[in-house]
Amino acid sequence: MPESSTSARALHVLQTVFGYPAFRGQQAEIVDHVAQGGDALVLMPTGGGKSLCYQIPSLVRDGVGVVISPLIALMQDQVDALAELGVRAAFLNSTQSFDQAMRTERRVRTGDLDLLYVAPERLMTPRCLELLQASNIALFAIDEAHCVSQWGHDFRPEYIKLSVLHERFPQVPRIALTATADPQTRAEIAHNLQLDDALQFVSSFDRPNIRYQIVEKANGRKQVLDFIKEEHAGDAGVVYCLSRKKVEETAEFLRAHGVAALPYHAGMDIATRSANQSRFLREDGIVMVATIAFGMGIDKPDVRFVAHLDLPKSIEGYYQETGRAGRDGAPANAWMAYGLQDVVQQRRMIDESEADENFKRVQTAKLDAMLGLCETLSCRRVRLLDYFGQESAPCGNCDSCLNPPVSFDGSVQVQKLLSSIYRVDQRFGAGHVIDVLRGIDSDKVKQWRHDKLSTFGVGSDISEAEWRAILRQAIALGLVQIDHDAYGSLKLTEQARPVLRGEQKVQLRQYQKPARPKRQAVRAKGYVESELSATEQAVFEKLRWWRVETARKHNVPAYVIFHDATMREIAKLKPGSLDDLRNVSGVGEKKLETYGEEIVALIAAMS
Repeated sequence: MPESSTSARALHVLQTVFGYPAFRGQQAEIVDHVAQGGDALVLMPTGGGKSLCYQIPSLVRDGVGVVISPLIALMQDQVDALAELGVRAAFLNSTQSFDQAMRTERRVRTGDLDLLYVAPERLMTPRCLELLQASNIALFAIDEAHCVSQWGHDFRPEYIKLSVLHERFPQVPRIALTATADPQTRAEIAHNLQLDDALQFVSSFDRPNIRYQIVEKANGRKQVLDFIKEEHAGDAGVVYCLSRKKVEETAEFLRAHGVAALPYHAGMDIATRSANQSRFLREDGIVMVATIAFGMGIDKPDVRFVAHLDLPKSIEGYYQETGRAGRDGAPANAWMAYGLQDVVQQRRMIDESEADENFKRVQTAKLDAMLGLCETLSCRRVRLLDYFGQESAPCGNCDSCLNPPVSFDGSVQVQKLLSSIYRVDQRFGAGHVIDVLRGIDSDKVKQWRHDKLSTFGVGSDISEAEWRAILRQAIALGLVQIDHDAYGSLKLTEQARPVLRGEQKVQLRQYQKPARPKRQAVRAKGYVESELSATEQAVFEKLRWWRVETARKHNVPAYVIFHDATMREIAKLKPGSLDDLRNVSGVGEKKLETYGEEIVALIAAMS
């Protein structure tokens, strides 16, 4: 079809089905390209509107759009959300009975669907491939495409086989989408999915509404509790932990202190895990404590914070996880407590994994980049975006910008540290080395006669916490590495030589004792909150109660009915007719038909 006609149809679908007045950023260009039959690789941050980039071309083109997604647990919610818009959508996955799957297959064959969601394992079965070859396919959308990268943070082996789509369906356009991919991962996605000739659309990775904050870990659970109570009481949020045991303990601790917290990890039985996820999506103010098994594909727009109690393995993982906050564009927090033990633990996990040396080398480099982000003296957002190849200026909305760290010449302290590591024969871990520096007469120090060393007590004027901070920065700077023997022995690197000889200066971040968070407005730079008057706020609250009841009747998450942003606009406009309501962003024709009269009547009753 002609390009102008495609563009017009796409805009019409955006406005009438989804209720948005105009495309954002590169959406229009991507939609046009795919609707015209072109292949695309799309990198767009969480909350940037990726799904519209394949949903609208699927509605504009003839046939059914096939969405390949690893998120079986969320397919029902995705299909329900589309049904609310009047879009004919279904899924094929292992949760269905044989009869349910047969009905869906029949709808695919007869062209009675606009969108079909399918897991990659299901797609690769002979039965599914035969079904698709016998049907009219509008496009293939490969969601969470970073799963195809062996170097990425969330590799799924079944994604590698998706190159079969290019071989079996050469005339069907394909669009691969992800929120997270450094240049190496991006290249691997294109190569493995045979999208080398596809147009690449790379949006800004910046999420200006998210405030980044990394604090010194003292008592992590108590710190995250204080953070939630002071800054996010009653808000929805996610707390990430590295282990299943820590997830359970942290959720229990938060619940005991009045926070509505639920656990989520892969070791739980499926029914409990699904029930907890459903509560998080459907109820307000739930805090999910989880391993990284939770989060991909979660569309909940009003998550106000993401907290990390353990260091993520990579910047990609960190970016993906923090990106689940503030999808609605309103202010949100990304908070992390981080300490030396995190570094030791992550290094050990890499070293003890069964991966080959090349993979370990890549993972170590990714961890080093993550450490660099934690220890940077400059704007965290600049460092984060630089990792993805994007230049930026200091943001004014991270802890380094809001409370600039004090840097100092730490050359002498680092020399003392390096010298002590050398004099204990590079055979001891952090605790022992710091005891030597501080002049602590522990049994172990006496046993090895390390109280006789020249460096014994040379750092007695510095606290243990400060020495741990100095050591952590020395590791991040590549001067010290951790050997993963039984003791986590500290070793000097080649880069340590010029520092020990006094030929190279070292700038360090001055240690700051962990402090209790202060209550503050989380207002992001670049985000303008639509302030509501007292009357408008009353309308908004009434709409929220209406939405809760409506969502319960329809058995869908509340945000599927309307986002907060749409309801704020309704509260400000106070539409007196369906035509007035039609002008509100997020109100498409189907929602206008389904809910319009109720909303107009609700507002009239309050006037």
